[in-house]
Amino acid sequence: MQAHEIDYQIYGEEMQYVEIELDPQEVVIAEAGSFMMMDNGIKMETIFGDGSKQQSGIFDKLLSAGKRVLTGESLFMTAYTNQNYGKSKVSFAAPYPGKIVAIDLSRFGGKFICQKSSFLCAAKGVSVGIEFSKKLGRGFFGGEGFIMEKIEGDGMAFVHSGGTLAKKELAANEILKVDTGCIVGFTKDVDYDIEFIGGIKNSLFGGEGLFFATLRGPGTVYVQSLPFSRLADRIIESAPRNGGSSREEGSLLGGLGRMIDGDNSF
Repeated sequence: MQAHEIDYQIYGEEMQYVEIELDPQEVVIAEAGSFMMMDNGIKMETIFGDGSKQQSGIFDKLLSAGKRVLTGESLFMTAYTNQNYGKSKVSFAAPYPGKIVAIDLSRFGGKFICQKSSFLCAAKGVSVGIEFSKKLGRGFFGGEGFIMEKIEGDGMAFVHSGGTLAKKELAANEILKVDTGCIVGFTKDVDYDIEFIGGIKNSLFGGEGLFFATLRGPGTVYVQSLPFSRLADRIIESAPRNGGSSREEGSLLGGLGRMIDGDNSF
């Protein structure tokens, strides 16, 4: 084992957090902004790159940091080291409503491919990099662009999803068709491609986009019901326009109600 062995427990339902239990001198790495709380005696240190043990020189660290920039992440991560003589705990929270997925990389052949920005935290020694698509169709129409994240190593890693989480076990040559934004991640043996929905009515009036992802087994696939992009779109649609009030959805008397309340900002 090259990655640190960590114990964990996931708490909550809609807004989850993961509590990591560290033995003395064990380390967990996490994305900036995911920290929630920790016991006294845990040292927090900002590190360059992904913090994997395999990086021994400045070139390796620069390469790791550059890969993280391509996936839209920060150049830096945060390492939490237990400097106590006994066990200590540190917790990390999901950034929006959904589920946290625990990925045991040793069970998945040492590699897991996921949407960019879904990585939350991992044991020291796990590397977080980029997964280049070899097919142009994925890059141009995949929704997540030409690049996805890959998490490699033999330890525990944690990714987060939006809404309700579905886990699908695909048999050899079994195909699952998924909205591109609803993919959380999949194991390295799953073949991933983009397919045109087809049909003029579907394309122009379907409201589901022009493409979806086809995932071919064997392997494990995680699917989310609420991608962050959909959540953001709904929030933007409901936001006040030009400093006015937001619309009252489903109410025919929304404007009249504001007049009665003394609010004339239509």
